[in-house]
This record gives sequence, C-alpha cells and structure tokens, in this order.
Amino acid sequence: MTKPNLDPDLLLAFVAVADHRSFTRAAIMLNRTQSAVSMQIKRLEDRLGAELFNRTKANVDLSAAGEGLLGYARQILTLNEEAVGKLAERKVEGVVRLGVMDDYGTCVVPALLASFLAGYPRIHVEMETGLTASMPARLGEAYDLVIAMHPEGRGDGEFLRREQAVWATSASHPVEQQEPLPVALYPQGCLFRKWAIDALDAARRPWRLAFVSHSLAAVEAVAALGLAVTVVKAGTLPPRLRVLSDHDGLPRLPAADICLHRATDLSPAGALLAHHLRTGISNRRDEVLSRRARDSVRVA
Repeated sequence: MTKPNLDPDLLLAFVAVADHRSFTRAAIMLNRTQSAVSMQIKRLEDRLGAELFNRTKANVDLSAAGEGLLGYARQILTLNEEAVGKLAERKVEGVVRLGVMDDYGTCVVPALLASFLAGYPRIHVEMETGLTASMPARLGEAYDLVIAMHPEGRGDGEFLRREQAVWATSASHPVEQQEPLPVALYPQGCLFRKWAIDALDAARRPWRLAFVSHSLAAVEAVAALGLAVTVVKAGTLPPRLRVLSDHDGLPRLPAADICLHRATDLSPAGALLAHHLRTGISNRRDEVLSRRARDSVRVA
C-alpha cells in the first residue's frame, strides 16, 4: 500500500490552525480565505485517514492524531525552509577580499576556504596575508573581511579565539643557551615583535636581532635550523619547532585575541564567508581546548 505524501503547503495550514486554534486566525496569518484553509485541512485528513482537530462551535483543539503529527510537521517545514534557503545561497555570486595573518593564511584559513567554496562555487575569494595591525582601518577600501590579532581583551570586532604567544626554536639545537640570544622576528608593526623585545628587555636578557623578514616561512625556517629563536602562536606551532618556556630562561609572553572585522556595507557573499570563518575558527578553538583537556587527563 502506497503511503501518503505530506505536502508542505498542507502542513503549513495545519500548523497555523494548531498554533492559533482557529481557522479564521490561521487564514488571516496565511493570507488565505477560511474556506481555502478548511479545504487544505480536509485534504490532509483524507490523505492520512485521521481527523486532526476536534471541532466545536467554541473551540478548535488538536485530536490525538493531530498532537502526534504536530512535531513532525514543524520539523518537515523547518527542513524544507533550510533546504530552499541553502539552494538559494548556492546561487550567490560575488568577490570577497579577505585580509589575514600569515600563519592563519597558511595553517587555518585554506581548509575553511576549500569547504566554503565547495558549497558556494559562484563566490570568489581574494586573500592577502601580512601584518594585520593596519588592515581593519582599510575595510571597505581594500578588504571586505579581516582576521586580525589584538592584545588580549583589547580588540574590537568579533572575538574568534584566544592565542598564547610562545617562544620557539629548533627541536635539535639549544639556541636558547646562547648569549646574547639570537632572535628572528617580523618587521616593526608586528605585535609579536614588540612583545618579544619588551619581554626580553624587562627580563634583562641580552639579545640580538639575528633575522628580520615579512615572510613567516623564512622566519620559521631560520628558527628551525637553529639560527635563532622566534615567537609563534601556540595554536599554529609548526611541528619542526620546539616550544621554550621560563625553564629555558625565556620570559612569558602575553596572549592575543583573534577577531573578525567586517566592512559596513558587506555583501551577501561576504556575510556568508564571515559566518563560515567565524564558525570554523571558533570550532577549532573548542577542539584545541578539548585536546588539551584530554592530554592533561592522560598526564595525571
């Protein structure tokens, strides 16, 4: 025996009557005539072979069958709306200009862009990496979205994740024992450069600037070869580097907030990418916290 199909249009009328307990009020809400709504309910009842309402002159109440159907009807209508909306979103077109830090542009964002562009093939993303201190001021002019780093608790924009700055160097060379300490850093304007210099000076640790580059890969390569120590985010620590701490004679560094900044006239394409990045990076933060919690349990 063929099972009846549940027409979303009929379910919409059913939910409206169930919510308002009135055919008249449901008809007004749906912008239909009362007779049209009554006919739709009758068609649904005929398909299901059950009365969905107990009707009296004073009240319209759900029957036992109606109560059983209501939850499923809401779910079907919600899924229908989500499916239609998702298909409509796939048709969104546009170019989104994204500014982001080098390490996130290398380690975090590419995977998120891959999954985003698979779902929205008509959207094109142009990504620029570099120092993000000045990028938010150029929103609308040069960027639609910026993922920027700020001192802990002091960044505007939408908070995504907190990153701990750490000292790092070669896994096989004791560079931290050298005097003065060779340091590989980024150019002026980089928050990590300022924190590193301020921390070393405050700790009265002699140091020398051994290498400076705009290139994250170049700075990390110098550190990995044992030529210097550098500063990285704990959440994006390259596997070829080793974290240093106060036990190695290095002062503790501050934490940074990673925030998402949007242009005021953000396009629908930009809004979709912003939501995807915010969700992906926030979930990554939760995964890191969960992994650290599991590791602490194993150690204990």
